Amino acid sequence: MRILGIDPGLRTTGFGVIDWRAHQLKYVGSGCVRTPKGTLPARLKLIMDNLREIISHYRPDQVAVEQVFVNVNPKSTLLLGQARGAAICAAVLHNLDVSEYTALQIKQAVVGNGHAHKDQVQSMVIQLLSLTGIPGKDAADALACAICHAHGGSGLGKFSSGLRMKRGRLV
Repeated sequence: MRILGIDPGLRTTGFGVIDWRAHQLKYVGSGCVRTPKGTLPARLKLIMDNLREIISHYRPDQVAVEQVFVNVNPKSTLLLGQARGAAICAAVLHNLDVSEYTALQIKQAVVGNGHAHKDQVQSMVIQLLSLTGIPGKDAADALACAICHAHGGSGLGKFSSGLRMKRGRLV
């Protein structure tokens, strides 16, 4: 199964593609979609168009997207939600299933600690995928989202090893 992980953002949207075969993870590709300052509709279109190209190029079977967290600034939260919507639309236009994971679930699945720092997530992504280089933080977050989905399999909170999520912890 090929999984596209997406870490949405209005300025920078990270993407990461992995293959999950016989319970083994394999790195395929990653990067970022960056939007310059401009109107909101133009930036959202750029995110959606670039992700559609990425989907056409990598041909994932499933997509995993990080859920929006509620931020102190409601305007920032709304803008992030719109970028996330553009990412989901890109996947849906390719008839792909989209799963959603919270940052807590992603960090728990990848690092083992739902409150891990970005550098810890980045380090574990490097180890889990046997990378020789260091992906950027947004790309690493997207790869972590894809890894979380690979471990989660058929839906939120269910892990192929028989473990499940309860209040952000593996049980």
